[in-house]
Amino acid sequence: MHLDPSAFVAGQELIQALEKHSSAVPCDHDRILFHQGDEAIGVYVLHSGSVTLTMQSDSGEVVLRIESGPGSLLGLPGLIGEKPFSLTAVAHPGARVSFVRRDDFLRLMDQNPALSFKVLQVLAAEVRTARQAIFAS
Repeated sequence: MHLDPSAFVAGQELIQALEKHSSAVPCDHDRILFHQGDEAIGVYVLHSGSVTLTMQSDSGEVVLRIESGPGSLLGLPGLIGEKPFSLTAVAHPGARVSFVRRDDFLRLMDQNPALSFKVLQVLAAEVRTARQAIFAS
């Protein structure tokens, strides 16, 4: 299944704000960012490169691949919904990824409500894209 990568992309203003609170994640080889079912302890920003997302379901494993440019947010639904990650994310060699801890992310959203609205826009786009993928298959 292929998802439109733009569904995960945040605007430059949000990315710049998140970068101030992020730490780099080395991706010299395939790097598991998070597993399905793990506690959502933060959000990942994919600046460049690729990430594979997988989901285990009753009918097997669904693989989604994202080739992305600057601004893809990974793990956002789990973080905002205070639920475990619903996917497994693996960054591939050469990907440039950063991580923002949950507390830092929530503090930033609390201090800047305009950024919170931008996060909602990313979530809405992700939901829309997931629905399109479901109904297209």
